Amino acid sequence: MEIFKRTNFDFLGRKWPFIILSLVLTVAGLVSLWMKGGPKYGIDFTGGALMDVSFIKRPPAEAIRAALRHKITGEIEVQEIKNTQEVLISTGARDDAALQVVRGDMISTLNAALNPQAAGKLDINLASQSALADRLREPLTQGGVMLSEDQLQAITKAIMGFRNAPGRSGLISNLDDLSGVSGVTPQLLNVVKQQCFAGNFAIRGVETVGPKIGADLRQQAINVVLIALAAMLIYIAFRFEWKYGVAAVIAVFHDTIITIGLFSILDKRIDLTVIAALLTLVGYSMNDTIVTFDRIRENLKLHMRGTFPSIVNASINQTLSRTVLTSGLTFLTALSLFLFGGQVLNGFSLALVIGIIIGTYSSIFIASPILIFWHDMAAGKAGPSKAAAVEVRPAGTGKGVKTAKTVK
Repeated sequence: MEIFKRTNFDFLGRKWPFIILSLVLTVAGLVSLWMKGGPKYGIDFTGGALMDVSFIKRPPAEAIRAALRHKITGEIEVQEIKNTQEVLISTGARDDAALQVVRGDMISTLNAALNPQAAGKLDINLASQSALADRLREPLTQGGVMLSEDQLQAITKAIMGFRNAPGRSGLISNLDDLSGVSGVTPQLLNVVKQQCFAGNFAIRGVETVGPKIGADLRQQAINVVLIALAAMLIYIAFRFEWKYGVAAVIAVFHDTIITIGLFSILDKRIDLTVIAALLTLVGYSMNDTIVTFDRIRENLKLHMRGTFPSIVNASINQTLSRTVLTSGLTFLTALSLFLFGGQVLNGFSLALVIGIIIGTYSSIFIASPILIFWHDMAAGKAGPSKAAAVEVRPAGTGKGVKTAKTVK
């Protein structure tokens, strides 16, 4: 399928606006990284705790942050998730010992500051099945509700299932709602109301990473990216020529640096999912560049006449439809993930959106000029050249076109 047929755009003649744009983005990103002391890493790389909290009525982020500051030292970040009552609370940990207590401190602090006080009662939105069963066992017997242990476990399991069902997000807003749970009689419900209360929030998930493990993961992530770039340089140098490999790797390194710089400017965290996106982009951008380079090599083998820049420009035009189709469809997919994928995929999808845009134009306006630069340097060392005019047959036509080729 071809969108563009027999195009003759002068891409290389319009390279400077894109080169200037790349320089501006690179410098801005590096300045941002320098001012902030490097990338903003997630807990995957720094160590700490990340808690996903769902509220019946979410308090302001500053109120949550202020409550936690009284108990927990270090930086605390509260991120509201759009169109939900959820927040993500993250905090670092200086060492593994501190990490062991930070989860409990976060829950107890939120409970004391943001939950309605119900002295002596169990928060049903934070309780486990076993804790609920232990709390109800004796009061049920004293209240004349005779249940076997199996019956008690079945009822508490049904209550937990009701609480965690889709639509409630682990929250029971009113204990009277339990009247619809199988096995919950009015007498049993009265006992539940006496022993429990419905708190304002529930913990949907907690992630913890030790500082030492985080540092190891960070170094491994850097090593993986560098090894990928080195392996691609070796492959392209073997498959084509070393100058092709250098041009392609510089272009991919350019894509990576700009993406990381924009993450710093936008104050976005870099975690394992972002590293996965960067590795995806390294392969995607490299593939896009190789397609153009392979067409250049084919045209040289077919003895297409003209200066080397004109052959490069013709090769870009010949692969333009493929570039637009693949990059366009991939971009739409990444954009959909960014808009509708939720908070978990936000960093991953943002890296893909940025990288696809940068990687697509770098294959044309960065990698190709670098290739021409290296070619001109090599040609200059080899000595003067002379021109000859011959017939060129553009793909898909039978008409000849006169152009000039530099012949050594």
